[in-house]
Amino acid sequence: MSASTEEVLARLSTEIPVRVSSTASLIRDTDKAAAAIDRQRARKNKDEKEPSSRKPVLGPLLGADGQDLVTTPWALLGTFARATALARQGRGRGLAEHWQGLKYCQALTTGPRGYLALSEEGQSPELSYRAMQARELGRAFGLAVAERAVQNRFPDHMISTLDAEAVLLAGFARSGPRPSLGARPRPDYFIEAWCPGEPSHVFAITVNGNHQKATKRTAKADRSAFKQLARGSERAEYFHLADWNTTPCLLMSTELLALEGITVNALQAHGEGLLPVRPATGRASADAMLSERNPNYIGAVTVPAVSGRKARVQDGFLIPYKDLGWYGQLLARTGAASQLALAGAGTEIAQYLTNNQGHKHYKQQTFAGSSSVRDARHKIGPTVFVGTDQVFRVNGVRVEAFSGIAEGLYERLARAQVEDYRNLAYDLRNTHPISTTVPSWGPVSFGKDGTVMALRVLPKKDDEIGP
Repeated sequence: MSASTEEVLARLSTEIPVRVSSTASLIRDTDKAAAAIDRQRARKNKDEKEPSSRKPVLGPLLGADGQDLVTTPWALLGTFARATALARQGRGRGLAEHWQGLKYCQALTTGPRGYLALSEEGQSPELSYRAMQARELGRAFGLAVAERAVQNRFPDHMISTLDAEAVLLAGFARSGPRPSLGARPRPDYFIEAWCPGEPSHVFAITVNGNHQKATKRTAKADRSAFKQLARGSERAEYFHLADWNTTPCLLMSTELLALEGITVNALQAHGEGLLPVRPATGRASADAMLSERNPNYIGAVTVPAVSGRKARVQDGFLIPYKDLGWYGQLLARTGAASQLALAGAGTEIAQYLTNNQGHKHYKQQTFAGSSSVRDARHKIGPTVFVGTDQVFRVNGVRVEAFSGIAEGLYERLARAQVEDYRNLAYDLRNTHPISTTVPSWGPVSFGKDGTVMALRVLPKKDDEIGP
């Protein structure tokens, strides 16, 4: 029997533990899966003599980073929405894409062992949507664990999560009628830990999900989670700041049907990933338009002799020393565009993006039925938020979803005052509510960056008959 609308919203705002697995045995199992992948590729390609390039050293998450994550389903969907608002809207700008997380409102519940698990609805998606659910929910869970790990390491910094493709298109887009990165392997996201006036720390993130029901009889080489981590290690190896293997990475694979409950398998590769301090004003600040760059991709990465392999040159997204400041500008401006996209802004977003990133998409006005519009304003707790909303139905009951950003922060972003926005967002980071629900609303997800995602049941119209 389907849960009532009230039960669905209550589940979304209830804190439930999520299992996190990050152990030495996970590394060994991932290595076995990687070896099996290499053998399979060698059989298909007889000329394949060298194993695939992967991060040379992986380790488990340590301390609090590897503990179970206690959160609400709505906070997980909020994490997903914040990270993907710009990437999805930059292609289609449709309401269905802006609110892609809403389709999972009924997919999560507390499992028999007390951990977060897929609900009855979540376990039986349409066959054609299983891959989408694995990909998108895998991102939600993986990013939540990754963000916690970065925040734990830099508790006095702000955290910004950005779609890697949206960022890399600014410097590595391939020519063609529609700029793209092609099939070049790459991380899924970047997380920037930043503090005004200090160097930023950048992490490369890979996230995957799967519906495999693994048992004790499932061979290590056949475990989807282990294979996803092995392939994630390959994709992470294709991005480097300044020098090979100096960028920290977090690799995540989420098992949605694990026996104990949804489980995030996590590994890491160490590094500094430092960006230089950015000036608050002038051409090198985030307020200035981004200059053109076109770093090399083919043969860009010099790899020294390591792990019994000879020194070599490989392809990859390498940001050279001379462009590290530019890359910091790029992250800050792309992050600003992402914040505005979450709030439903339109043409204001265009000022932050290059043509390859989607400047023209946002510069053009679209008709009202196909785009999210910044036309909603709500006071939630003590703060006034501006953003966009969407009305949908849960079991026949009308529910409003609202996403937005604190009004003062939005105004600075709309006026292209990124540095001022970052200073204010940093000063206000510990003043935003941390509750999972507020009066007159249902589930609420507040971000330290001043963003909010909220749901509430709408009152019935005078002429509306209940289900």
